Amino acid sequence: MLYTDTQIKELEEKAKQIRRLIIQMLAQAGSGHPGGSLSATDLITALFFSVLRHNPKEPLWPDRDRFHMSKGHCCPLWYAVLGESGYFSKDKLLTLRQFGSMLQGHPDRRTPGVDVASGSLGQGLSVGLGMSLAAKMDKKDYRVYVLLGDGESQEGNIWEAAMAAAHYKRDNLCAMLDYNGFQIDGKIKDIMNLEPIVAKWQAFGWHTIEIDGHNIKEILTAYEEARSTKGSPSIIVAHTIKGKGVSFMENVLDFHGRAPTKEEAQKALKELE
Repeated sequence: MLYTDTQIKELEEKAKQIRRLIIQMLAQAGSGHPGGSLSATDLITALFFSVLRHNPKEPLWPDRDRFHMSKGHCCPLWYAVLGESGYFSKDKLLTLRQFGSMLQGHPDRRTPGVDVASGSLGQGLSVGLGMSLAAKMDKKDYRVYVLLGDGESQEGNIWEAAMAAAHYKRDNLCAMLDYNGFQIDGKIKDIMNLEPIVAKWQAFGWHTIEIDGHNIKEILTAYEEARSTKGSPSIIVAHTIKGKGVSFMENVLDFHGRAPTKEEAQKALKELE
């Protein structure tokens, strides 16, 4: 599928709006995870607003494509996309992490559009595999998309699911690796190096696509390639920048799990105008 410059520009502007919402939510909450939410914004914006088959007015529509955020601590991104899509009123976004809110610090099913709770890292690819197998058993043609973190990918459960998905030839399953190079304790390469990450996924039997995770055209092309791949699951290895879009957050470990102050939020929103 060919995408026009206008379509790409619209998605870039949409991603910028999603980033603004993330900053506003986290500043209001006073806690949360901006770094990984901002790094994956372009991937998930393109997915929800150009690729995913879904219906905000019917969140449990049986034929919808499924999305699962395995790195659940980055749910401000998911909530912002769901609110912008119309799953609930966007004024709810400013209730993030409040007692009784349907938007908690890790996703659960009280939120419209969230099928499975997440936050315990390493489990999400298994969840996605289960969904993809269910599609086959139910003779449904929906696709399943799972967002993985790079620090999360140090966990063994990811690789067990990777083996099983390739064994069962789950070509309706697409994983996206938000490869921003940081985890809570520091740089990935210093804590538990993942390289050669592309060769690892290829060795596990996955169709592997490597892209710039902030280039909307590359992202859309990767999703199309994954959709057209038959006989094996696909993974998009997206090279991203932690805190992307806010200069003083980019590649700064402190913003892995620290919300911006009110003053920092104002500065960030000005950059994102």
